[in-house]
Amino acid sequence: MSAKKIAVIVGSLRKESFNRKTANALIKLAPASLSLEILEISNLSLYNEDLDLKPPEAWTEFRDKLKTFDGVIFVTPEYNRSFTAVIKNAIDIGSRPYGHSVWNGKPGAVISVSQGAMGGFGANHHLRQIFVFLNIPIMQQPEAYIGNAASWFDAHGNLVNEPMSKFLKNFIDSYSEWVYKICSK
Repeated sequence: MSAKKIAVIVGSLRKESFNRKTANALIKLAPASLSLEILEISNLSLYNEDLDLKPPEAWTEFRDKLKTFDGVIFVTPEYNRSFTAVIKNAIDIGSRPYGHSVWNGKPGAVISVSQGAMGGFGANHHLRQIFVFLNIPIMQQPEAYIGNAASWFDAHGNLVNEPMSKFLKNFIDSYSEWVYKICSK
C-alpha cells in the first residue's frame, strides 16, 4: 500500500509561525501511511474572477499541484474570530472556476493554533463551515484547538512539549484512518 499524499495548508505567512512549526511537527509524526507536504500559498495573488480567463501561473500551479493530493490538512491561526485571508484566498482559487473545484471529495482536517488560551476555536469552526460547500469530508474527532503555542517549541522550532507531541501523534494517526476510510469509498 502506497502512502496517501496529503497537502498541508499553513494559514500564517510569518517565518517563525507557530502554525508552520506545528505543520512541521505533524510531518515528523505522520505514520508511514501518509506523506505530508506543505503546499505554499504565500505566492497566490488575490482571487479575481476576471483573471480566470487567463489565470496567473501561480494559480494554475497551485490547482494542478492540489489535484495530485489525496487529502488536505489546514493549520490556521485565528484572526478576528476567523481563519486568515491567505487561507480564504487559497480556497477561492482552488474552488474556481465554478464546477472545477480541486477540493472536491478530499478528506480534510483542521488544526487551529494560537498563542492565546482558546486555541483558535472560532477559526477552526468557521473553516469547517466552508468545507460543507467545498465537499471536503472533515474529520470530526479528535478536534484540535491548540492554545499557548509559544510554550511548546524550542529556539530551533522543535516540538518539545511531550503531552502536545502525544496529542498531535494521536491526531495524525486518526487522520490517517479517516483518509483511508474516505478514500476506500
